[in-house]
Amino acid sequence: MLDPIISGGEIVLHAFLICTGTSLVLGLGIALLCMYKSSYTQSFILALTMLPAVVQVIIMLVNGSIGAGVAVAGTFSLVRFRSVPGTAREIGMIFLAMAVGLATGMGYAALAVLFFGAMAAFILTLSAFRFGGGDKGERELKITIPEDLDYEGAFDDLFEQYARSARLERVRTSHMGTLYELDYRVVLKDDRMAKELLDALRCRNGNLEIVCGRAVSREAL
Repeated sequence: MLDPIISGGEIVLHAFLICTGTSLVLGLGIALLCMYKSSYTQSFILALTMLPAVVQVIIMLVNGSIGAGVAVAGTFSLVRFRSVPGTAREIGMIFLAMAVGLATGMGYAALAVLFFGAMAAFILTLSAFRFGGGDKGERELKITIPEDLDYEGAFDDLFEQYARSARLERVRTSHMGTLYELDYRVVLKDDRMAKELLDALRCRNGNLEIVCGRAVSREAL
């Protein structure tokens, strides 16, 4: 069942069509998996869909030819990929697409389908249990304070009263050093306490700017 449909380095039409069809279908499946509960761009999804088929054709063409393999490796080494930094999820999906393309390029179409099915089930299961996602009630809190206010422990009593946990993530200066911006990760005891906490913080920081919102996911897979 898992035997390759290509043998001896010879590519026949029906084997090529089977492998290419499998690559395109699995590429679409990988794209849908990447789109699941995640932000994405159309260009990346289209590239991810066709990547298994592209890798498959390249592997088929260089299969059994050392010279062609070296030439392809040299060509790809000259290409510079310039784009926005990818997330961990996107990088993982690219490697999954390449693995599928390698499998179909070697003629292991059934193995590619089996591998994709196992990986898709594994990823969806982890996503359903929010594996590595942290507390879903976590909020990002940004507080602006004057430079003469010592931020170390300045709001500890308020966080103890309204939050289950609070962690200072980052401190940066603004307005020529006259203000500090504090970034916290906070989990409230009750979501209905958000306004009470903000009112208390406003009294403490001189009614300067405060921003509170849902924490951005840290690129969980």
